[in-house]
Amino acid sequence: MSKKIKPVNNGFGGLVYSTNPDVKLDGEDLDVPDTLPAKQQKLRIRLETKHRAGKAVTIVAGFIGNDDDLQKLGKQLKNHCGTGGSAKDNEIIIQGDQREKVLKYLLANGYTQSK
Repeated sequence: MSKKIKPVNNGFGGLVYSTNPDVKLDGEDLDVPDTLPAKQQKLRIRLETKHRAGKAVTIVAGFIGNDDDLQKLGKQLKNHCGTGGSAKDNEIIIQGDQREKVLKYLLANGYTQSK
């Protein structure tokens, strides 16, 4: 049985390690989008139970901005609702049916309601 070495496909052209401090990787020049002001954000609030063993979660989708601001808003929403959750992939997930609390918080903090 022969052992074949598979090429590394990590998005850096096969580079795994370099001692050169001046090396530039292709993935380092990615532009992080600026966070839009609260009035320009078009956030959607929905309830979802799929793939969660029947447990309901409130999802706030459509956030446009960098990950730090998403994490900050997620933490504020979790504290306001008094529940757990997470923030990733431009979505904030809050445990339980918290749609009303989330909507009140977002409206009180300058986010607009779409019609």
